Amino acid sequence: MTTTEAMDEALIQSTLPKGLPERTLGWYLLYWASKYLRQPDGPDAGKPFMFTPEQTRLVLWWYAVDENGRFLFNSGVIRRMKGWGKDPFAAALCLLELAAPTQFSHFDEQGNPIGRPHPAPWIQVAAVSRDQTKNTFTLFPTMMSAELINDYGLEPRKEIIHKRGGGRIEAVTSAPRSLEGGRSHFVVLNETQFWLENNNGHEMRNAIQGNTAKGRGGSFRYLSICNAHRPGEDSVAELDYEAFQELMSEDSLRDKSKFKFFYDAVEAPPGTDLTDYESLKRGIIAARGDATWLDVDRLIEEVMDPRTIPSEARRKYLNQIVAAEDAWLTPQQWDAICNPLLKLRPDDKITLGFDGSRSGDHTALCACRVEDGAIFLLNVWNPENYPDGKVPTEEVDKAVRRVFNTYDVVAFRADVREFEAYIDKWSADYRKTLEINACPGNLIAYDMRSKGKREFLIDCERFESAVIEKEVQHDGKVSVKSLACRRTRLMLR
Repeated sequence: MTTTEAMDEALIQSTLPKGLPERTLGWYLLYWASKYLRQPDGPDAGKPFMFTPEQTRLVLWWYAVDENGRFLFNSGVIRRMKGWGKDPFAAALCLLELAAPTQFSHFDEQGNPIGRPHPAPWIQVAAVSRDQTKNTFTLFPTMMSAELINDYGLEPRKEIIHKRGGGRIEAVTSAPRSLEGGRSHFVVLNETQFWLENNNGHEMRNAIQGNTAKGRGGSFRYLSICNAHRPGEDSVAELDYEAFQELMSEDSLRDKSKFKFFYDAVEAPPGTDLTDYESLKRGIIAARGDATWLDVDRLIEEVMDPRTIPSEARRKYLNQIVAAEDAWLTPQQWDAICNPLLKLRPDDKITLGFDGSRSGDHTALCACRVEDGAIFLLNVWNPENYPDGKVPTEEVDKAVRRVFNTYDVVAFRADVREFEAYIDKWSADYRKTLEINACPGNLIAYDMRSKGKREFLIDCERFESAVIEKEVQHDGKVSVKSLACRRTRLMLR
């Protein structure tokens, strides 16, 4: 298999349209970068800086504008494997924002957008530790040409770069209060897979998001760079990925035209086998894209080293979002049983599963077809989509009754928390329809607050086995948040 064929197998997760943008400031910025910036390291160190074709496409879309000259995207995420060049890419954008014409000025006679430099550029490189900002700041001295320093009056220092006439690039770390109210027009959020609630990562992102929202004409923006996150840590990278999933979902209630979110990730194929040399080689080549400076054989040696944790190898070198070794199920196992062509037919014999919450969490209604074990997400309600922050319980009730009127429902298991009254009504109304109790003594109610659910643990084992053996399928819409669950040694008495 050729390198091109391996790259074609990559899993692309992106909000970017295919092809190149109709209007963008990016073309001139690519020229400016080649004139004023230098390669920071490697055999081409000191030569004019050149974005790879893959990076070029990202630059063109990041600086794309609409017919009114407004940026198409006001925030973004670039997720790539370790060694792809995220820090040099981010450093190049910071220098562009400091001195190059990155702000829309007008359209020329041919309708091409023309840029102008920001009148008071303020760029921040943000991270939750000082060491992370160093990854970017150590690149600036070697990337700035003598022409750039002289023509624009740059004064590079350890953690700040000043520009003649006003303007700066500065490093900031986990001090959310110091960020509040700032008017930085471009912020790089570095390694957001490490931005957690307990290290002020969430507060920092919220402060940056609030600051950039104040920019006139949508001219203030921020861009995150990251590796694949660890599911369940609730990192900023994970929150961004969930936002991307919601944006791409057909069932999202949000107005997608208002969600100007740039997300782009390249992963190895889901079936990449870490123990098979050829499969692993294809996976690494697919994930690295055109970052051809990465030594594939050396990375294979690293992955196959018995001291390397498999889940970390997948995150770092295949850019895959994978659960830890003690996770209940992995995203790869879940993706392997996905069949988007699955459809429920009226009068299909099904069982239902329900997990409800009035606020603070989603409410979901799922179905499993008895005939083939196919799993479907019928409805999901996100409290954040409603003005009062609460799931509309009457709408949930109507949805459940619609399902009973459409399909042959033979069993229904529902967690009782916060929906006790409705579950009692459903039990009374459908007692003649349902053929199997949710648990002894209860037709539908299944109280997950009980500590003695031995049968539930056994059900989880059976379901895990069915997924691994591919005895069930799902329609691709079922939430996999449960993949963050960890295995625990339990004594079943």
